[in-house]
Amino acid sequence: MTSYLDQIPSFVETSKSLKDVIITNIIMTGQIPAPTFAEEKRANMLLERFSSAGVDRCWLDPLGNPVGVIPGTSPDKPPVFVVAHLDTAVDRDVDHNYTVTSNAIVGSGITDNSTGVGVLASLPDIIAAAGLSFVSDIVLAGVVRSLGAGNLAGMKHLVGNWKTPIRGAIILEACELGRLSYFSEGLNRCEIECALPPSPGGRPRDTANPILVLNEVINQILRLRLPQRPRSRIVMGKISGGSRHGTIPADAVLGLEVQSDSLEVVRSLYTDIRDIVNGVAHELQAGLKLKSISEQAPARLKFSHPLVKSAAAVMKKLRLEPVTMPSESELSVFLSRHIPAITLGLTHGADAYLPEQARVRISPLFKGIAQVVGVMAAMDSGVCDG
Repeated sequence: MTSYLDQIPSFVETSKSLKDVIITNIIMTGQIPAPTFAEEKRANMLLERFSSAGVDRCWLDPLGNPVGVIPGTSPDKPPVFVVAHLDTAVDRDVDHNYTVTSNAIVGSGITDNSTGVGVLASLPDIIAAAGLSFVSDIVLAGVVRSLGAGNLAGMKHLVGNWKTPIRGAIILEACELGRLSYFSEGLNRCEIECALPPSPGGRPRDTANPILVLNEVINQILRLRLPQRPRSRIVMGKISGGSRHGTIPADAVLGLEVQSDSLEVVRSLYTDIRDIVNGVAHELQAGLKLKSISEQAPARLKFSHPLVKSAAAVMKKLRLEPVTMPSESELSVFLSRHIPAITLGLTHGADAYLPEQARVRISPLFKGIAQVVGVMAAMDSGVCDG
């Protein structure tokens, strides 16, 4: 462990020397709109960046995931994966032009996940400039169809169709530097849709309002009793409906997640919500529909796992304080298959009311990249092999 820990300060300096390359790759990524199910242009850009950096083997898999492999020195060792999701929650018609200040990059999607993809695109240059070689193949992959209804399809396809064992994985997220995620909660991501039948005149009935119907559903969900152990919660994350202040909308949608350390509790709460939806639909004669988008079982590494301890040691070397939090992203795909994996944040940043004003700081990014390279070296030394 000592050898790669001693090199970590030099990884910071190497990253700084490639500042222009890294920022260029982040901007090139972010300025290509990539809403979920429409990531093709961004995927092709990343593939071209891998090829330009001299990555030996590059391809698009059948689902559209761009993959590049930096060969290791031992064909007998399983590969180490480094991945970042390509899609964003930003609509195509939002301004995607980026600006760069003295210490920030500003633009839509910069925090989720243009920074992660831009760093992924820069890793071949960083590895070459640092003079590093690895025993394992290093598999760099941007994954499509990750967010929302994408339901991690790109990650599931890539891992599910990989022909060899996988040694371990790092998932790159833009924020926050110091993040160390090594477990995923169980969840059910779902939507409740309310659509009222039109009146004979073609207009929604004045006696019912989809927004008020959903409001009744919300009120009843809030009355549910949630266990403190296992930790459980219901997060209502989005709601939409209507177009004008004085017109009853024809429909409305509520998006929410049931989250818990227990899949049994997730399923029990989902059943409670389904009963609420059916009851409100019957009593108000409303067209209510509950749709489950995805279900995920909880999975985790222990804090004592060598990969987690090594990542914490790398952070300590960089004077970063690890912050533990769950991750429901690509991490869950690896952990559910018993592949050691962690999610790391790359820098500090902030979203904004307007997506065009989201920003990340530049100067912390070099420590963020150094930690990724340090953890790659740790994984290559065998911390995932126990």
